[in-house]
Amino acid sequence: MASEPGGDGGAKRMKADDGTLRRLMVAAQAGDKRAYAVLLEACGDWLRRYYAQKIAVEAVDGLVQDVLLSIHRKRASYDPTRAFLPWLAAIARYRWIDRLRKDYRHAADELHDDTASVAAEDEAVAAAVSLERLMAHLSDKQNDAIQLVKIEGLSIREAAKRTGQSESAVKVNIHRGVKKMAALIEE
Repeated sequence: MASEPGGDGGAKRMKADDGTLRRLMVAAQAGDKRAYAVLLEACGDWLRRYYAQKIAVEAVDGLVQDVLLSIHRKRASYDPTRAFLPWLAAIARYRWIDRLRKDYRHAADELHDDTASVAAEDEAVAAAVSLERLMAHLSDKQNDAIQLVKIEGLSIREAAKRTGQSESAVKVNIHRGVKKMAALIEE
């Protein structure tokens, strides 16, 4: 860590390493409110850097807040014997994918709504394009399963009937497709 919080009440910004974040989380899980506040601040800084090149600047703070809420909800599930940053990165990645899905659905709804304007918001369009680019790297079966279940909202059973795949194959294709998209995002 580059600098520790000062004891004079004014905390200096720190660049936290995995060991420091892990120790802060363990202390937070044990009820240390100060450690938890420092942890969330350090995570917020890390997330802003993480998202800086991935999403529009005006969307960063909202997504950072979503992830911090997820960390708060999932803090009891953190295993202190494991590294902290991969845990944080996984949450950040899933929240980002959720945001892309939400933006994609919103853009699709606008296109189907007769009262919607012809020009969609730049962010929603960018999210839709990003999602389409990611899905172009998937197999047809993975793409179909994700499209039907995750985007169109069909049940696994309905998607299996439509695609001719078994229900378990639909689940596997969704899992593998989402995993492949997450790996592509990480690159």
